[in-house]
Amino acid sequence: MKYVRAIAFAALAGITIVTTGCSVARNQQTVGSYVDDAAITTAVKAKFAEDKTVSATSISVETLNGTVQLSGFAKSQAEKDRAGALAREAKNVRDVRNSIAVRP
Repeated sequence: MKYVRAIAFAALAGITIVTTGCSVARNQQTVGSYVDDAAITTAVKAKFAEDKTVSATSISVETLNGTVQLSGFAKSQAEKDRAGALAREAKNVRDVRNSIAVRP
């Protein structure tokens, strides 16, 4: 089941990349870095989907120039920390900004 969710996230990100084409949607970002950032975001979301301790639906992931921004809500500090660790493990991640709020 966890692999199905990971594949679904990857497919969704792939469709997003294909439908946006080669346009640059962000101010100072090349097409190549935009595609790289989309791949990083997909990889982080897939890691969240595979991990039973992190709620992939409660945490948002955005990437800009290799810096991953995490936001949303976690049920515990351990979940927040695990999400940050998973994001750091993803390939080509330069930095992680963990702005996840812990909600009891």
